[in-house]
Amino acid sequence: MKKSVFAAFTAIVAAASLAACGASSTPDATTAAATTAAATKAATEAASDATTAAATEAAAETSAAASGNFRTLDEIKQSGTVKIGVFSDKAPFGYVDDKGEYQGYDVYYAHRIADDLGVNVEFTSLDPASRVEYVATGKVDIVLANFTVTPERQEQVDFALPYMKVALGVVSPDSAVISSIDELKDKTLIVAKGTTAETYFEKNYPEIKLQKYDAYADAYNALLDGRGDAFSTDNTEVIAWAKANPGFTVGIETLGDYDTIAAAVAKGNSTVLDFLNDEIKTLGEENFFHKDYDETLKAVFGEDTNPDSMVVEGGVVD
Repeated sequence: MKKSVFAAFTAIVAAASLAACGASSTPDATTAAATTAAATKAATEAASDATTAAATEAAAETSAAASGNFRTLDEIKQSGTVKIGVFSDKAPFGYVDDKGEYQGYDVYYAHRIADDLGVNVEFTSLDPASRVEYVATGKVDIVLANFTVTPERQEQVDFALPYMKVALGVVSPDSAVISSIDELKDKTLIVAKGTTAETYFEKNYPEIKLQKYDAYADAYNALLDGRGDAFSTDNTEVIAWAKANPGFTVGIETLGDYDTIAAAVAKGNSTVLDFLNDEIKTLGEENFFHKDYDETLKAVFGEDTNPDSMVVEGGVVD
């Protein structure tokens, strides 16, 4: 805002100077004075408009925060707690262990965010379809729930720089492995609502019958119970799940384009977004997400998986 006002003030001075120069080179002093006055008035009005626009922009963010849509970074620090939405049923990325504690790749990152803010962290369990709503309405400050960046979601929330990359995968029983899209013809594919898998298949393969569930736990249980022929979600998740559940195979390991995973904040919450972007860059300098991988994912994916196939450092996708 200061820059806008300064620029407008400069325009006033410049306009007055130009008009004055014109006055010295013309015999009609009255005309020169009138020209100077008119130029000064126009520049003053421009300055007023610039000041008003800058003030309106600042007021909009203040108003959004005041209305409860989001908390600014200072408000989070003053409260002593950052509210972060994560999954509770999506091991190894976000889940609750047998002691009732949140664990996983996203949770590890969430704890680091809280530490660097100097506050405590309060976790809220989310379903895939509730991620946008919870952050957009201020129920949580940040979503760290394996949130894939898509153009549609970018219209509703603001994403920080990415910390992971994924494609889609399809897991099915060993007795009837699905290894191609063609094999899904006349079959039932399980998906979780509000996921990129749901969007991908509805857009590209509308003829495939989808069986939808709100929670990941319900979707996996449906596969275990034989209510569907296969399940699709991020390839990192189905690979991890298949390793933990003998009798199932990821027949399609990579489907569609590679997408990125990032933290999300409410639209317009620039202070928290800026903090997260700076945090991602700083953490990249210490290879934080490779440490996160070693602590939370390596035991699941095994030695034969290259962490660079999914980990993103410093927000830069290779």
